[in-house]
Amino acid sequence: MHSTRPLLSRSGFGGGGGAMNLRPENLGQEALRLTGNLCFALFVFAVLVFTLIAATYHPDDPFLHPSSSHLTSFLTSTSNSTFISTATDSAPLLTGEDFINSSSVPLPVLSTDPAPDLSVSTDSASSDSTTVDLSTSDLSDSATQTSDQDDTSPSCDVNAPIKCSDRDVFNVMMRATIDGFPDVHIYRFGKPVLAGPPTNPTQCDMAWRFKPKNAKRAALYKDYRRFDISRSTNCSYAVLNIGDYHTGVNARKKKGGKKSGRSDNNFKIIGVAKPIIVPIVGETVNDTLPVVESESKFSTGKYLVYKGGGDRCKSMNHYLWSFLCSLGEAQYLNRTLVMDLTICLNNKYTSSKQNEEGKDFRFYFDFEHLRDSASVIDQHQFWEDWKLWRKKDKLSMHLVEDFRVTPMKLANVKDTLIMRKFGAVEPDNYWYRVCEGETESVIQRPWHLLWKSRRLMDIVSGIASKMNWDFDSVHVVRGDKAKNPALWPNLAADTSPEALLSTLGDKIDNGRNLYIATDEPDTSFFDPLKDKYTTHFLDDYKELWSENSDWYIETKNLNNGIPVEFDGYMRGEVDMEVFLRGKKQIETFNDLTSDCKDGINTCKNNS
Repeated sequence: MHSTRPLLSRSGFGGGGGAMNLRPENLGQEALRLTGNLCFALFVFAVLVFTLIAATYHPDDPFLHPSSSHLTSFLTSTSNSTFISTATDSAPLLTGEDFINSSSVPLPVLSTDPAPDLSVSTDSASSDSTTVDLSTSDLSDSATQTSDQDDTSPSCDVNAPIKCSDRDVFNVMMRATIDGFPDVHIYRFGKPVLAGPPTNPTQCDMAWRFKPKNAKRAALYKDYRRFDISRSTNCSYAVLNIGDYHTGVNARKKKGGKKSGRSDNNFKIIGVAKPIIVPIVGETVNDTLPVVESESKFSTGKYLVYKGGGDRCKSMNHYLWSFLCSLGEAQYLNRTLVMDLTICLNNKYTSSKQNEEGKDFRFYFDFEHLRDSASVIDQHQFWEDWKLWRKKDKLSMHLVEDFRVTPMKLANVKDTLIMRKFGAVEPDNYWYRVCEGETESVIQRPWHLLWKSRRLMDIVSGIASKMNWDFDSVHVVRGDKAKNPALWPNLAADTSPEALLSTLGDKIDNGRNLYIATDEPDTSFFDPLKDKYTTHFLDDYKELWSENSDWYIETKNLNNGIPVEFDGYMRGEVDMEVFLRGKKQIETFNDLTSDCKDGINTCKNNS
């Protein structure tokens, strides 16, 4: 009788044909082999997963990546269509230029480091600039004085008028500017001109373009100042004083644009994946209304106009949400948008606490950029031309009275004018309803076409320049919210002077310039902070919008000679834009208090 012993088949754990050998002396080798096979299988699986992710991942375009975390909720919403009003709706809305990340836009700057050939190159077509090649020795001497002349040089008349176009004068002015403003990068110098009026033989005006160091927003700024120049007996020059912001008025580019009506006041970044247009703040604004060149141009054009509706006198954010819907549809249909440039300002922004009609779009937004980047026409001009040529040229109109008629259904309309007419029943008469539903995946609001008013941004630049672009900032929300403990139970205590001193003490160094953006009407509330910081508020700079300012004069001219109020929306916009240019920025609801921005239980879960 044969003894029984277990046998392992070849199909299982047999001993031949590469099967596992379980003899005691071979167990260690088999364990190592199995471990190696397992590790290799895990490696192959990891490679497959990585390949799948790499094939399907599409990163955001860095040039359109938001430069700030303060985007409004509806801009980051999954829906492109429905406007949602919130408790913070009165805050100024971010616009197109805010979506350009400065760190990804390679703006050229004038280096102040020693170099064999230091040059400042400019556009020869610009009337306020020049092209200069500077050697290291030209700018490497004293911050305010040219190098000493040879002992054999003839003596100079120290009382003779300064020739501003002299190369040595130009060099010493540039060096004084570079050394006098260490917190900005200089990009372009304009050619110096004689100061005045009244003329002074020892003063020159000069302009330059610059970018603040560590700027989070892609933009260039322009300043022009008055220089006091002295000449020594050995013919060397020195800068005795540089005037305040925008004092060198003779160096400012004179008004007027190209004959086509388009301007060159924007800066175009090339040499990147997609050309980027960035604003130049401080240039003379040319926002004249576009004019149709001829009857044939008008009659062969295609137009879109929105009429009526319930958007009038709503918040500015509501207005923009609807306006950009209409502009998006016009671009989709390849038509010129007929714009109503008058705005009804909501009572939350007015000193009268009443809705105010008759405000100009150009008070708040950069119409020059919009006009040069999109096809738009003022409705007054349009209707004049329409009445003049409609019958003669047999121009037709297609009327749409239901917002549910999508832009896609209008794509083949041949009529000269498409008019969307909105009724009186809210919310179905809101313009933005056109962009809801199936349309929201087709019509994209062209945020890049809407920039803030360059006149307002020039006030922002003026305030920052008066602090030499070297300041920290804190945004302190109080107002009605601090009086409503039911929704904001901790806000009043967390924004008290004592609490601010405690919180800011760990974040901002003593003695710093501190800009306080706030809705607190009595700024003396913050007096205790003056013991540690040099505090600054919006109203400290009223001269930038007073009756002698460029802003006051230019907006008055836009308004047919009637002075324009620096209203609540303008104040909020300028206040927040200055805040956003601080080197350190302390927010109320992110840094000062644990309360939620929109009231109790509304905080977003960031996990």
